[in-house]
Amino acid sequence: MSVTNTPLRRILTVIAVAASLVLGFGAIRASAAWTATTAPLTSAPVSAEALQARLTEESARSADLVDRLSVLTVHAGELSAALTAAQDRIASDTDHAAQLAKDLDAAKKKLAALEKSIRATKVIRTVAPASTTRTTTSGSTTGGGEHEGDGDD
Repeated sequence: MSVTNTPLRRILTVIAVAASLVLGFGAIRASAAWTATTAPLTSAPVSAEALQARLTEESARSADLVDRLSVLTVHAGELSAALTAAQDRIASDTDHAAQLAKDLDAAKKKLAALEKSIRATKVIRTVAPASTTRTTTSGSTTGGGEHEGDGDD
């Protein structure tokens, strides 16, 4: 290889690279123009002012939603407190109902005992009416009252 050929080759390489770049840019511009004519924009791009207005509206909407959320959070807290109070009341009422059931059972037992005592007393009075009449005239009603008092306890 000679010295004169090397600079010439370099110049030809640079020219070929430059021509390739120009041809590439030309092809890109041609394809962009062809695409623009084939598929034009149907709507114009949104302006910056319109975007700013929409941003402002959405910010206001967001602030309103945050306010509503805080109100709902407060209501949820109130409902939670009311639910806790209701559950406590239910537990208290359940305990009270259980105590009333025990008291009712005890009262039923006392009533059954009293009814049994009354039936027994009626049987005694119907079996011996003549003897109780004599006893009554002799002053044993006090004794009978004491007997009934003993049956109540």
